[in-house]
Amino acid sequence: MFENLSQKLQRILKHLKGEGKLTAQNIEEAMKEMRMALLEADVNYKVVKVFTESLKAKALGGKILKSLNPAQQVVKIVRDELIGTLGGETSEIQFTSNPPTIIMIVGLQGAGKTTSSGKLAAWLRKQGRRPMLVSVDVYRPAAKEQLRVISEAVNVSFFEGTTEESPLSLCNNALREAQNSASDVLIVDTAGRLHIDEELMAELREINEVVQPNEILFVVDSMLGQDAVRSAELFNQHLGIDGFILTKLDGDARGGVALSIKSVTGIPIKFIGTGEKYDALELFHPDRMASRILGMGDVLSLIEKAEQVIDQNKAVEVQQKVISNKFTLEDFRDQINQINKIGSIEQILGMLPEIGPLKNLGKLQVDEKELTRTAAIIDSMTPKERRNHKIINGSRRKRIAQGSGTSVHLVNQLLKQFLQSQKMMKGLTGITPKKGRKGKKKKRT
Repeated sequence: MFENLSQKLQRILKHLKGEGKLTAQNIEEAMKEMRMALLEADVNYKVVKVFTESLKAKALGGKILKSLNPAQQVVKIVRDELIGTLGGETSEIQFTSNPPTIIMIVGLQGAGKTTSSGKLAAWLRKQGRRPMLVSVDVYRPAAKEQLRVISEAVNVSFFEGTTEESPLSLCNNALREAQNSASDVLIVDTAGRLHIDEELMAELREINEVVQPNEILFVVDSMLGQDAVRSAELFNQHLGIDGFILTKLDGDARGGVALSIKSVTGIPIKFIGTGEKYDALELFHPDRMASRILGMGDVLSLIEKAEQVIDQNKAVEVQQKVISNKFTLEDFRDQINQINKIGSIEQILGMLPEIGPLKNLGKLQVDEKELTRTAAIIDSMTPKERRNHKIINGSRRKRIAQGSGTSVHLVNQLLKQFLQSQKMMKGLTGITPKKGRKGKKKKRT
């Protein structure tokens, strides 16, 4: 996420930190480099101009140049400017006091509206809401079926209606069903087009006028760059958008849309899509995103994500097993599953600050398949073997390798890693292995 831009900005700031003393000249040079980095990241040129001019004015302020550590002050100014450009404050959904809250999802075809509707429903369910989904896309084949499948996957209500109903009729009937079934949020997935046309806008305006949604969220494909920003402007002129959902942000190495769209349209980013899984939707925090771009990490989001997916009782149970030296391969596999729920290793490392011993973790090349292989090897063991790794002899290792579609070498490697992790966890909890009494030799087993 924002990898190219992040690397360039960090390099510019690192160079400034290396200067013994900041002068108007090296600040001017840094601003030129920053301007070029932002333009190469496909940030709107007007936004780049305002951003760099504001930075320059603040960086050349008398207080900065005379401060004890001017380079650190410049880093703070850059971070503050990024936060402002990204939206300033977190913008959340405004729920009505008279449910259901109606959320209308709009955007161009292919941006990810249907998937985002399902992800939003899953996110709302985690917040304790009772969402219902309805598709009013009567043009795209299987659009309704796709949303129905997603609703089952995320375990939320779905209003199907009939094939003969118009988009407006589907909306009204879904609203009645939501009221009768005590659903407190109705998410309306509308039809998209490959381009903006009057027919599409007329239909959306009619739904907007009759249904009067509480929120209209425009789904933006962040990979489209400034074309997506221009589409957002046109939709806003016709409908009046309340917020954006940025999709495919995990694959956007530039970041032009995220850094442009609020400044250009005046509309906040409310959610970001960070992966293909249905739980890969996050509330957008401008301050946390600015910190990630500058290599300061996003530990708060990492903690929140971990709290959502990690079973606290299970965590306490594992801790007790580690202390009592009863941590098994079964527990090892459960820990791998917990990590997978938080996100990919690459995503987790990307949230860590690039300082001290963590400095190069984000640059590690991690083979995600290794975790899958490890889980497969453990699953191929018998319950008895998982609970007592000491009984896994040569013949058992061959059987496990065949059952998991791996090799004896990989099975041996896993067992070695497991023993190392046991020792490491003992060290973290302050446990030292028991030694035999002085003067007596331990019997061989």
